[in-house]
Amino acid sequence: MASYESFARVYDLFMDNIPYEEWCGYLHTLLEKYDVTDGLVLELGCGTGTMTELLADCGYDMIGVDNSADMLEIALEKKERSGKDILYLQQDMREFELYGTVRAIVSVCDSMNYITDEADLLEVFRLVNNYLDPGGVFIFDLNTLFKYEQLGESVIAENREESSFIWENWYDPADQVNEYDLTLFIRNDEGLYEKYEETHYQKAYALETVCQLIRQAGMKLEAIYDAFTFEKPRPDSERVYIVAREQGK
Repeated sequence: MASYESFARVYDLFMDNIPYEEWCGYLHTLLEKYDVTDGLVLELGCGTGTMTELLADCGYDMIGVDNSADMLEIALEKKERSGKDILYLQQDMREFELYGTVRAIVSVCDSMNYITDEADLLEVFRLVNNYLDPGGVFIFDLNTLFKYEQLGESVIAENREESSFIWENWYDPADQVNEYDLTLFIRNDEGLYEKYEETHYQKAYALETVCQLIRQAGMKLEAIYDAFTFEKPRPDSERVYIVAREQGK
């Protein structure tokens, strides 16, 4: 799992094209649809806390978990500015611990794709089930096999005044692992650009495999949606949302 070190400094800059408010509205609707209208909610892979802050605005008592100290540092700066009562914990989602159970657990921005081993993903699901209230729900998104197959071997680049990046992508259909090498050029206080490099890996999971792991972890699969709709996934869906429910420890 990548820990987002240098990229954390410019993550929000390059994610400014993501309609977080719309994503939060959809996630909030899903939570309400599955009877979570208030209470304690955990976000796994919370990153810089953008979605965590928005869900707090929806009235949820938020906990954010992320493995990257650099991302959480930015989340804490946002918390200080907003004054929201959010608890942030630096933990690996494969072994996260809470003080008690929560009404719901959410994970977005393909955080679950960063779990590249099936046994580890099963362990995450088991921990989720363990820390959910009786009948609590788990909602997460996934990039699909189709999306990674479309990405294939490609290069994405973007140039900004503050920073630039080059994203070199490779997808291995045999292992169903997507690798991208990220080269960053970040302007420092002296106006000079410093070069940083990171490598990230994501796993493309078949939906049948994910459903099997959910059941194996003790949860009930409620639904799978084509992202930002309430329709079933299509063969060309690039992102899906999956809803599971706790049904016993």
